[in-house]
Amino acid sequence: MSEPRTFRFQSQLPKLPVPELDETCDRYLTTVKPFLSEQDFERTKLAVEEFKKGGVGQELQKRLVERAQKSETSWLIDWWNEWAYMGYRDPVVINVSYFFVFRDDKRRKQPAARAASLVTGALLFRDSLLKEELEPDMVRTTPLCMQQYKYMFNNCRIPQIPSDITRNSDPKENQHIVVMRKNQFYSLTVIDKDGSQLSTDEIEEQLLKIYEQADKIGKVPAVGALTSEHRDVWTNIRDEMLKSPLNAASLEAIESAILVLCLDDTKPVTHDEASRACWHGDGRNRFYDKSLEFIVFDNGKAGFLGEHSMMDATPTSRLCDFILEGLDNGTINHGTRTGASIEPVRLEFELTDSLLQAIDTAQTNFAALIAKEDLRVVAFDGYGKNLIKKLQVSPDAYTQMAMQLAYYRMYGHCVPTYESGMTKKFLCGRTETCRSVTMESVDWVKAMDDPALSPKEKGELGRKAVGAQSAYMAKCIDGRGVDRHLLGLKLSVLPGEPVPSLFADPAYAYSTHWYLSTSQITSEYFEGYGWGQVVSDGYGIAYMVPNNKLYFNIVSLHLRNDQLEHYLREALMEMREVFEASIPPPKPKPAPVSAPVSAPVAASAPELAAPTVVITP
Repeated sequence: MSEPRTFRFQSQLPKLPVPELDETCDRYLTTVKPFLSEQDFERTKLAVEEFKKGGVGQELQKRLVERAQKSETSWLIDWWNEWAYMGYRDPVVINVSYFFVFRDDKRRKQPAARAASLVTGALLFRDSLLKEELEPDMVRTTPLCMQQYKYMFNNCRIPQIPSDITRNSDPKENQHIVVMRKNQFYSLTVIDKDGSQLSTDEIEEQLLKIYEQADKIGKVPAVGALTSEHRDVWTNIRDEMLKSPLNAASLEAIESAILVLCLDDTKPVTHDEASRACWHGDGRNRFYDKSLEFIVFDNGKAGFLGEHSMMDATPTSRLCDFILEGLDNGTINHGTRTGASIEPVRLEFELTDSLLQAIDTAQTNFAALIAKEDLRVVAFDGYGKNLIKKLQVSPDAYTQMAMQLAYYRMYGHCVPTYESGMTKKFLCGRTETCRSVTMESVDWVKAMDDPALSPKEKGELGRKAVGAQSAYMAKCIDGRGVDRHLLGLKLSVLPGEPVPSLFADPAYAYSTHWYLSTSQITSEYFEGYGWGQVVSDGYGIAYMVPNNKLYFNIVSLHLRNDQLEHYLREALMEMREVFEASIPPPKPKPAPVSAPVSAPVAASAPELAAPTVVITP
């Protein structure tokens, strides 16, 4: 076995810092200024000043620093997992889960073949992870934390009151996947007792048996629908189910499985149909608590649904890219026949009248939940990352500004915007909020509708807006955004203590009300990526910036996504014009320095070219 590589940098990673109080307070004021009148901004400045100088902020900062000093990993991680995920009680589907839609595989149009190849790829990735042969994530030469990968396979969220827990099952003892078809569950052992992995052909043969058997039986009561319920409701139902040894054994098989493979009997065609099918499906042929669910439809389309609690989308996007790129390039080893006599085992449930009623109620609640949601995929074919880079701007920041301009034109003002920034350069790092709206971005969106300004002038203002967003993102990646620090200070307030002035000020609640909640994951093998909005009067916009396209997944509670799409397409076309008009001229090459061979260059000679620092989120 080769030298373990996957976690080799973990002990060297720095811990998430606690920024200086003054630094965060000053940066916070900068982020709220775009939304406030002069009078309101002065009120907020007074609240922040009182928080900094009145002793309360200093005391909370002291408590937070002490917590950080005592922590062996991260002062934030336990709070974050609890506050953002495990303590969250609304259904995980729509509210927590995220999805990918895969590009079609022209070599594997039959669903069983497509599904078997995806399982093979996932198992190969798992094998390299278990053997610690997987290279750690890196940004250039900076290693990133790999902790989240420990919750990838054989993992499940378990409902409990008042807060859920995560369950990691022993990978050596659980070498099976769970396959769902027609609401039925099948356990399929994919690695035999000798440790040999079934070949892709063998997996496909077993999946064909599941198709045949499940289709013959037909749809059964949808136990999986129970995982779409409110977490407290699901907790109580699960407790009731566990009273039956048969149910307990079936749930054990599902929760301990490597992954879940959903073989859906639908045939989505359009981007919108495929995205909705991957995001939530029919609410029946799913087990939403599993960390990994691969979905294959009867027309060969496929995708992925992830449970977000212990993993962000970056590890699972790497997993899916590994599979899809390997299948496309022919680098996935499909194995040779093991000859193992392994058959799928149908998991049975003993369903009482009360459990059957609970399933019916869950399906009714699910239908009402998804009926509130509007999803629209914007597949923009005009250009992508390649052209944006030629415009000499950050593709991520550029795309953020497109959303700002679209929203401004639709509503006439700018609103607090969340962009996920990765903090995995720190031990147990997850995310920080990049606040995309700046004074520069507000000036720019207004300038875009000013007929007195030339395209070049508009483009130059746009470059300032892009630069401001990139600079803030760099702070976030460095652990110096404002939101996680402020959350830590807020959670450091003891029960019974008064609400500090900064948090009592209306600007704090408004500036954390994410009317636009955004995040980027990009793959040349995805045709969709998304999740739900985080506030009832806002949008969730997941976006991808591949080489020659742009994708936006717009989700809201029917807030005219079609109009936002119109303004987004309009913004992207106009932005190309103004950014092309404002491309900086090439810098002149420095004149060569000539000197007599025998004469040394003076130590005080001026530098001929200053180093350029490029910040790429």
